[in-house]
Amino acid sequence: MSPAPAEVVAQLAPTGVLRAGINMSNFLLVVDKTPSGDPIGPSPSMAATIADALGVPLKLIPYSTPSAIAAAAGTGEWDIGNIGAEPQRAAVMDFTAAYAEIEATYLVPPESTIQSIDEVDRPGNRIAVSKGSAYGLWLENNIKQAELNAIEGGDAAFTQFVSDKMDAYAGLRPGLVTNAEKLPGSRILDGQFAAVQQAIGVNKGNDAAYAWLKTFVEEAKSSGLVASFIEKFGVQGKLSVAPPA
Repeated sequence: MSPAPAEVVAQLAPTGVLRAGINMSNFLLVVDKTPSGDPIGPSPSMAATIADALGVPLKLIPYSTPSAIAAAAGTGEWDIGNIGAEPQRAAVMDFTAAYAEIEATYLVPPESTIQSIDEVDRPGNRIAVSKGSAYGLWLENNIKQAELNAIEGGDAAFTQFVSDKMDAYAGLRPGLVTNAEKLPGSRILDGQFAAVQQAIGVNKGNDAAYAWLKTFVEEAKSSGLVASFIEKFGVQGKLSVAPPA
C-alpha cells in the first residue's frame, strides 16, 4: 500500500494516532483478544494496515455493538469505524465499499413448514432478530408482511425466539450453525436474505480521507490482503472477500 498524503493523515489521525472503533460482537471479524485486551482478527488487522499506511500508531477502541460505533459518529471518539454499511448508519458516516461479507439467513424451529427464505415474510409469521445488527436494520427496511421483533442482544433474541415459539430467527449463517445445535430439529434455510458487508466508516466532512480509504479498500481486496487475513484467523467459508466496488 502506498503511503497516504499529508492531508489524509491530518483528517484520519488528527491526534497523531489512528483511533479505530471495533465492533466486538462479530466473532468472525474479532476472533480473540491479546493478553492486554486488544481485539484480534480481520477487522483490527485492517485498521493496523491503514495506520501503517498513514505512518501513525494505532489505538483500537472496542464497542459492544455496531450501533454504539454509529452512535459515536462525529463525537471525536474514533477516526475510523469498522462496521457494516447500512442506510441508517450512512446518514451519520461515510462508508467505503465492503472489504468482506457474511451471509445472513434464517433458522426455523422443529416442525416448521417453512422451506425457503421467501416464505418467511408472510402474514402471521414472527421473526426474532438482534436489535441494531446490520442484518436487523436490513430487515427493518425490507420486511413487509411478517412481524419483526428486534430484541437487544443476540443471545436474548435467540432465547426469546425459542421461548415465544416464533417462526424464524434471523442471523449470520456461522452463528446460526451454533444456534441450531442448541435447538435439535431446527433448520437453517438455504441462500441469504442479505449479505452483511463489512466496511470502513469515516466521520463526515473528511472528503480527502474518504476518497483515499475507498481506494485503499479496493487495493486490499485485489492484492489478496483481505483474503490473507481471512486465512490467518481461520474464518474461511464463514467470511468472504467482498466483490470489487
